[in-house]
Amino acid sequence: MKKVVSGKELQDKMVEAINLLCDTVKITLGPKGNNVIIDYSTFSPFITNDGVTIAENITSEDEVINTILELAKEASIKTNDNVGDGTTTTLVLLQSIFNEGIKLINNGISPIILKRELDNCLEIIICKLKSMAHTPNKEELKRVAIISSNDEVIGENITNAYLKVLNRDAISIKEGEEDITKINYLKGYMIDSLLASPYFLKGLNKKIYNEPYLLLINNNLADIEFIAAIINRVIAEKEDLIIIANDYTEEVIQNILEINMNYEKEIILLKTPEFGFKQIEILKDLEVISNAKIINDINNISNYFLGRVSRIEIDNEKVIFNYQNNNHIKDYLMKLKKDLKNTTSEMDFISSRINMFKKGKVEILVGAKTTTERREAKMRYDDAMWAISTAREGILPGSGITLAKISNELDDNSNASIILKIALNKPLKQILDNSGLNYEEIYHELKDKKFNILYNINTNIYEDIKDTLVIDPLNVVINAIKNAISIASMLLTTTSIIINEYQNNMNIVNNYTEM
Repeated sequence: MKKVVSGKELQDKMVEAINLLCDTVKITLGPKGNNVIIDYSTFSPFITNDGVTIAENITSEDEVINTILELAKEASIKTNDNVGDGTTTTLVLLQSIFNEGIKLINNGISPIILKRELDNCLEIIICKLKSMAHTPNKEELKRVAIISSNDEVIGENITNAYLKVLNRDAISIKEGEEDITKINYLKGYMIDSLLASPYFLKGLNKKIYNEPYLLLINNNLADIEFIAAIINRVIAEKEDLIIIANDYTEEVIQNILEINMNYEKEIILLKTPEFGFKQIEILKDLEVISNAKIINDINNISNYFLGRVSRIEIDNEKVIFNYQNNNHIKDYLMKLKKDLKNTTSEMDFISSRINMFKKGKVEILVGAKTTTERREAKMRYDDAMWAISTAREGILPGSGITLAKISNELDDNSNASIILKIALNKPLKQILDNSGLNYEEIYHELKDKKFNILYNINTNIYEDIKDTLVIDPLNVVINAIKNAISIASMLLTTTSIIINEYQNNMNIVNNYTEM
């Protein structure tokens, strides 16, 4: 059964939903923002100031409000997905634009015309933001990471890791198992460790093989007879053999484990990571670094297909291949770079592989004394990494000052301009409010100086915009204002909502059957 809600009732529900979402999240904005406790049914409560995590957990028992909440959350989640930061700023802007827009619509302004004006103003704002941005140096990148994570150690760790590889996809951030955070710089080609059986590690944390043979099979290995010639060769030469195939039968696994029991070297079975075409691309990468030949026909396996690498390191999480560079690899890299230019859907995958060939990877194992602390710290590392990678494209003065500066430059020639002049000042005000500072006093000081200086909340001093390290990535600011205007416009032009009432009907049925 469907229910239609429209008119004043819908508008009131929208206002309630937007204010519920934004009021809860905006108290976390800035270096002195507050925390929120999130209760989970499956594990212990979680304390965080991460905007997108808080937003995702806000729901209502009212079906209409809940539907609007899901739409509004899209603004913050989309910002986070695109640039990894700016979630809370997006919601602060969204709340102001929506509430001011509702006032104008109630006074007779056309929602469609208002949306058109907002879109026009957005283009002007983006142009102004781009003209104000500049390329960051190392110290500025570090400050971006520190601001995003609100932690100096995390900011410095991420900066050092990022400058080592210059690629976000080459940095792996995971929760560790120890109290302290460990950062491992891994040189070589790396894949996920998918051991056919944990017994291949023989209870060890890690195994290292020097100059082992490598066999690559683009298929399942169902019978050990298919690789009998290979096994006979490596046993005769007393060499290690690493086999990578899509999958293995239990019989093959058991046969290899039995061989290893009586063999002074070892044969290791690994499964190819990823799925579909990505599996094939990984095998091609390994083919290049090892001079092996990928086996597609399982009935035609010979010693001709064997390759070799300098060193292979295997643990429960990863496999690292160390190899010697050659002209073949250089040509292959050129091909990957061309593929990167010609794709839009697999840029991250190709970019990560290119980086492994050139610079290697970084593994960050986030440590803390409790699970709650560890989860929170990992989120801060994630935020910092996104921010620093985004900041390479340009940075702006932070703490909401850039948006406030632009608000003064907007002409009062449309209703949208009036709305945005108010909204663009809100992030600065919220940051100061969360810090317990007098907004009117500081705003007046900044306004008198035409925003040539800003207020550094951490040091409690005014700084020149050109010299300050209180900065935001250009793309974070652009995405925040773009997504805020997009969702606000969509809600402002909505006059009816149709929702399902199946849940209510199910409750009625349940109550009836219990009588």
